[in-house]
Amino acid sequence: MKELSFPETGLYYRINDFHIGRPTLVFVHGLTGSSSAWWGYEKKLGNQYNILSIDLRGHGKSIKPTKFQDYKIKNFAQDINDLVNHLHMEKFILISHSFGTLVALEFLMRYQPIVESAIFLSPIFGANKMKVARLTKPLVRYFTKVIDLFPFSSKPGTHIDYAKYSYVKDWDIKLIIVDILNTKLRVYLYCLQHLYESDYDSYWSDIRLPVLIIHGKNDTVIPVENAVLMAQRIDNSRLILIDNANHLFVINNFNETLEAIKTFIYELQT
Repeated sequence: MKELSFPETGLYYRINDFHIGRPTLVFVHGLTGSSSAWWGYEKKLGNQYNILSIDLRGHGKSIKPTKFQDYKIKNFAQDINDLVNHLHMEKFILISHSFGTLVALEFLMRYQPIVESAIFLSPIFGANKMKVARLTKPLVRYFTKVIDLFPFSSKPGTHIDYAKYSYVKDWDIKLIIVDILNTKLRVYLYCLQHLYESDYDSYWSDIRLPVLIIHGKNDTVIPVENAVLMAQRIDNSRLILIDNANHLFVINNFNETLEAIKTFIYELQT
């Protein structure tokens, strides 16, 4: 995989050698994460597929914009569109996790014709209606205003090697701290507030392409019941529920997730 930076936006990305006739996969990570979450998938899939892995703005090795409005979800989607246009990509499979699923949904609402299919891992559905969101919204809004009073650097962070963590709990304090220190608390709060201010639940039914949804049965961030309701809103969708899996099954249940992705893509091509 080659490591590159898109000069126009300061977006970091990795890409392998593209070959005509092979499916192309675009990976979008979750909040405070980075493209390092996909390292294992790149190694296993790189010989069969064209792969593009992106660090979202403010995350990983991408530049960190300094203003609250820079972190609107539509801006993340615009970044991806600018990059795929730069790379002359016409059709691809969009694979996203957690917060990245909202970025992917925003992208589909704007640029659906250039996407072949979508894979949503631990999708964010019904989050604003959950009790934890109602309780934390005022706190996030308050601390966002407070943190604006302090200076902030746009200097990129680095990549966390998630392979060092044998099993990551949904609310693993150690990893949360490591991720936020890398991404920075300001970026985390900005993104979280924009998530809380957005209501994407009604948009899922506008997807008009094949969709795979994978969700952990033990997810304590977004309950599995939400994934079931979401799947019901998308006409051409398939839902896979993984036993003994939480919100971070992308890391914890690597083999099961990899096989589900490969099977879905194979069936699309046959």
